[in-house]
Amino acid sequence: MIVLITIVHIIVCFFIIIVVLLQSGKSGDISAAFGGQGSQTAFGPRGAASALSKATTWSAVAFMITSITLSIYASRRGGPGSVLEKVKSNPVKTQPAAPAQKPATPTPAAPTQK
Repeated sequence: MIVLITIVHIIVCFFIIIVVLLQSGKSGDISAAFGGQGSQTAFGPRGAASALSKATTWSAVAFMITSITLSIYASRRGGPGSVLEKVKSNPVKTQPAAPAQKPATPTPAAPTQK
């Protein structure tokens, strides 16, 4: 089951890339960035949605559904824990530190005369 969802997810990913790249831009010049396009603003009135925009919407919905399904499956299968829990580590062989050498006793200095 999860293999089927993964395959559908990959197909939807490629489809959404192709559909988005086929669409033409809605604003062509710099004036659109400052509100110079009037009726074609980001939140303004839109005409009838083209087939490409409908395909983009549906493929985005399918992408979100498959992504959520795969993430739910991964969280249930793996459970809480670390990724590194299953990795076996080789024990490191260490040697105990060598005992520190005793400091040499200083020889008494000759007395200085004043």
